Amino acid sequence: MMKNILITGGNGQLGQSLRQKAAAYPEFNLIFTDSGELDITDADAVAAFFGAQQIDACINCAAYTAVDKAESDEEKAFQLNFQAVLLLAEICATSNAQLIHISTDYVFSGKQNVPYREDDDTDPQGIYGASKLRGEAAALGYNADTVVLRTSWLYSEFAINFAKRMQELMQERQELNVVFDQAGTPTYAGDLADAIFRILQYKSANPDAAIGGIYHYSNEGVTSWYDFAVAIKELTGATTQIQPVTSDKYPTAATRPAYSVLNKEKIKSTFGITIPYWRDSLAQCLRK
Repeated sequence: MMKNILITGGNGQLGQSLRQKAAAYPEFNLIFTDSGELDITDADAVAAFFGAQQIDACINCAAYTAVDKAESDEEKAFQLNFQAVLLLAEICATSNAQLIHISTDYVFSGKQNVPYREDDDTDPQGIYGASKLRGEAAALGYNADTVVLRTSWLYSEFAINFAKRMQELMQERQELNVVFDQAGTPTYAGDLADAIFRILQYKSANPDAAIGGIYHYSNEGVTSWYDFAVAIKELTGATTQIQPVTSDKYPTAATRPAYSVLNKEKIKSTFGITIPYWRDSLAQCLRK
């Protein structure tokens, strides 16, 4: 029987990647919404939406992701990243719908030097990370069956992201400065979309399995923003000179984690997911 899957934040990078992949997963009927179709901060609107149709699972891709702006827009960040998540967790629990909530590497301080595990201490360094951490707690606190997926450095063919911006700048400029003292792993949104479908398939095949909890997903490997930019240059044949610089040359309102590599053993072993190497996925994305 086909399952109805609600996607919030349907016009973002991950929402559009799920839309692009949908044909490969015909057992799922994806219902895409963005703020125009469904205001997830409005309890009545959310209840009416769930009441009008049988929702089997909700993938919450909606978020306040303007990391620097969040420092001066705390109320809006917490409204979308915490209060809205609480609403979705409550309605999913009462509707017996699986909730998959997308979170971030920004819940960590970035002061570690080995890949972060799901149970490592959190210590967000800004409003964005703090609001996302509260959202995780709300999602799991109200609904223990929630799957929280933390990811990092998301990019795709869609919306605004580092890979697209670098391509544009390499066409406009002879030289670019890119920070090299922040380490992490790029995540291709198409790969994350496949992982989400894999979790939905696993839950469909094992309806009584207790899969709730936090999982980490990014591509494999580790790099810096500088090396990420150099890879984009090499794969596109650009001629721009790219210079490595330290983060202090680019002061921002919010502190970026210096190290945010995620350990993915849990998601791989639980759901049998194979994760591609970041550079292979980058090449695939750039070809599109």
